[in-house]
Amino acid sequence: MTITVLIADDHPLFRRGLRAALADAGSVSVLGEASDGAAAVSTACELGADVVLMDLHMPGTGGIDATRQIAARSPGTAVLVLTMFDNDESLFTAMRAGARGYLVKGAERDEIVRAIEAVAAGDVVFGAGVAARALAFFATAPAGSRAARPFPELTDREVEILQLIADGCSNLDIARRLHLADKTVRNHVSNVFAKLQVTDRPQAIVRARQAGLGSQGPGQAPGSVR
Repeated sequence: MTITVLIADDHPLFRRGLRAALADAGSVSVLGEASDGAAAVSTACELGADVVLMDLHMPGTGGIDATRQIAARSPGTAVLVLTMFDNDESLFTAMRAGARGYLVKGAERDEIVRAIEAVAAGDVVFGAGVAARALAFFATAPAGSRAARPFPELTDREVEILQLIADGCSNLDIARRLHLADKTVRNHVSNVFAKLQVTDRPQAIVRARQAGLGSQGPGQAPGSVR
């Protein structure tokens, strides 16, 4: 299945060059372009892009705010940051805003295509230049409320979904309870599995119940899994 992509960058030459580079990738189809964050949000929501390649520093609405709005308004759209800024503040702020990947400009075309495919499938991806810092970030509990609850590396929505997984809910059950699209639930579940470093539902249930999530509480066997 072809992955639809929106390119958001304020430099027209870069947009054209990236579009041309992706044209030969059989798995990717560029739906359109945006020159600022506001246009990226409206176009992504209007066209229903699978992935937005998001520059961070653009005039008007920047990439961080645009990422946050897309995550809220179109949770089935994955934001993959592609920026020239290789620093901790940009990286962590983008991920907290809801980005699912972070690449630095200069990445090879094949690396960009692989990252697009990964975030579209629900994975979280970091370029080689920032991967070590990203892993250190997720390995360390953030300050504030998340540090006081299990799995601080998960977002509030991901914890909510993990709680339902621990209760034995299927993806369809979760979608109905939380009034989410099936694709959105699948993406969240994939993110939870990646962050917990588990490969399947029973392993996630065990981790969740050991941490006290789920109505059966810690130390209980997974039981039936749908």
